Amino acid sequence: MLHLAAESHVDRSITGPGDFIQTNVVGTFHLLEACRALWSGQTGDRRFHHVSTDEVYGSLGPTGFFTETTPYAPNSPYSASKASSDLLVRSYHHTYGMPAVTTNCSNNYGPYQFPEKLIPVIIGAVCKRKDIPVYGDGLHVWDWLYVEDHAAALWQVLTRRRAGETYNIGGRNERSNIAIVHLICDLLDELAPHLGGQSRKLIQFDKDRPGHDRRYAIDASRIQRELGWRPAHTFERRIRKTIQWYLDTDAWVRIVQKAAG
Repeated sequence: MLHLAAESHVDRSITGPGDFIQTNVVGTFHLLEACRALWSGQTGDRRFHHVSTDEVYGSLGPTGFFTETTPYAPNSPYSASKASSDLLVRSYHHTYGMPAVTTNCSNNYGPYQFPEKLIPVIIGAVCKRKDIPVYGDGLHVWDWLYVEDHAAALWQVLTRRRAGETYNIGGRNERSNIAIVHLICDLLDELAPHLGGQSRKLIQFDKDRPGHDRRYAIDASRIQRELGWRPAHTFERRIRKTIQWYLDTDAWVRIVQKAAG
């Protein structure tokens, strides 16, 4: 079983943490209990693969990387809820023998990402010629991972690793938020000149959000060493493809936003 279900937007976890506790913590508990009951007394190949985030590790300084042994130090209700679910999965493995594995990934990007996330937000703002909100000084650094690379890594861990293992999955592509904003503005000016150009002028710096981690960066050497996985796509090519996808599927974005209320 591959468990990817989660409330995942940090901003909403700050204004409404209860949903994150119910979905990420209580929801994971119910899934674990259901699998424990279903698999009781059974033999054969079973696996509970819990998909988590690098945000459970907290905030890095200007150097260094998160590893699988980095102590947990979550700083938002979202990351705290994911850290809690990680520990629940670990406890079920050690207490009940649940055949469980956990992966912690960096920030994903690509087609079909929910419109509340950073990259779709920037694209949507430019397309509508609205202000592009940037928290603080914009120098917070995230590690970006293309969604197809993440899916390939998950399959390797799900099908090849023994229970009880944990793997970090990262793109080794650190960029500051303001650098991402600048890049997307420039690419949209190139790909969609009819929007008017000079998109950087839409950038507006806002007050930093509470508990905003300064830097995320993952050391993915373990999964590369043991499973031979490494990112297959470059950020420069896939961010261009992602932007073009959103330009071509504006109707999908509107439908999703309407459904979300």
